[in-house]
Amino acid sequence: MSNHITSSALAATGAALFSSDRWFDPVEEAVRGRVRGFIEEVIEAELTEALQRRRYQRAATATPEAARPPLAGHRHGHRKRSLTGSFGTLEIDVPRARLETREGGSEEWKSKSIEAYQRRTRKIEALIAGAYLSGTNTRRVKRALASLFEGAVGKDIVSRAWRKVQTDWEGWSRRDLTQEPIVRLILDGTVVRTRIDRKATSISLLVALGVREDGQKVLLAVQDMGGESEASWRAFLDDLSARGLRQPEFIIVDGAPGLEKALAGLWPNAPVQRCTVHKNRNLLAHAPEKLHEEISADYSDMIYAKTAKDVLAKRRMFLAKWRLKHRPVADSLEEAGDRLFTFLRLPPEQWKSARTSNAIERLHEEFKRRIKTQTLLPSTKTAAMLFWALMASGQIVMRKIDGWETIHRGVDHAIDLAA
Repeated sequence: MSNHITSSALAATGAALFSSDRWFDPVEEAVRGRVRGFIEEVIEAELTEALQRRRYQRAATATPEAARPPLAGHRHGHRKRSLTGSFGTLEIDVPRARLETREGGSEEWKSKSIEAYQRRTRKIEALIAGAYLSGTNTRRVKRALASLFEGAVGKDIVSRAWRKVQTDWEGWSRRDLTQEPIVRLILDGTVVRTRIDRKATSISLLVALGVREDGQKVLLAVQDMGGESEASWRAFLDDLSARGLRQPEFIIVDGAPGLEKALAGLWPNAPVQRCTVHKNRNLLAHAPEKLHEEISADYSDMIYAKTAKDVLAKRRMFLAKWRLKHRPVADSLEEAGDRLFTFLRLPPEQWKSARTSNAIERLHEEFKRRIKTQTLLPSTKTAAMLFWALMASGQIVMRKIDGWETIHRGVDHAIDLAA
């Protein structure tokens, strides 16, 4: 006999287990009955307001006290509607009416409380989309909510609720950035796995994180541009510029050559900071493992020195030592040039937030943690949209940068960073 049990069989077993009289809850039933009556009263009151008369009351000329003239028309019974909300699934009686038109015909009255063909409340659609955003897939959302809503939530319903999020996403992706007071820009890419032509494919999402004048971080853009080449980054940056983003006062990058070339072409005079954490990894990649601890200690001693003068002095000491001990390490540090020390042009209170791209790296980590259960995302567009939605829904919250109180002091271009 087979030991395999399908998920549908498990769901059926669970439904049977909890459907006995022992699990009957009179409080739940009473609340649902009250909710059903309340919803029907709300819709009935809406129709009464439209016609300016209650059921079985004759039509009359609107009184001076009426808020507006009554609509000409008549009621004609009720129809059954199924509605799923946080209260469960209910069968409600929705009143019907015909309204006379200016052309002499008539049309069906439409409730604004429950729209035509609406089967779920907006709160439930938000709950379904939110469950998906929590880092699960459509099948798991269906199983998790099926018992709560008595099987009224299917895989297709989960997918439709998610597609409604797409409208907001498209508006956000095209929004005007002219009024965004961005003074700092952090740029980075993250790799995710998605399905393209039915094959698992790794893609790079390009992400732009801005810092406003008050120090608050804000997501500006996330797009799949086909990679992290110079052309990809330039198209990404051109889109930000076309939507009104002005040249920021300070830019933080991971050191990818394509990104640096794209920035040089668009904003050649913008101060750029190479992420010091990424450079530390580069240094270690150029040395045998037995030297890693010593390299990291010397590097940290340099980068985290208390004053700009001390940082630059230790930079010279680092280069002198490692040119003799292991030349590739010194060459790797020299490759970064002065851009590794641009943070020294800012007030010391901001150095912690300005010398690395950790703010955006943490977003990448949280995003990947949320999508870990999905293995593969359905499409490249879904990947970018999901990244945004986690922020828009409040599941990922960003705080102000460290040292935001001095951000108004800007960049000091007088400091000489030469080694």
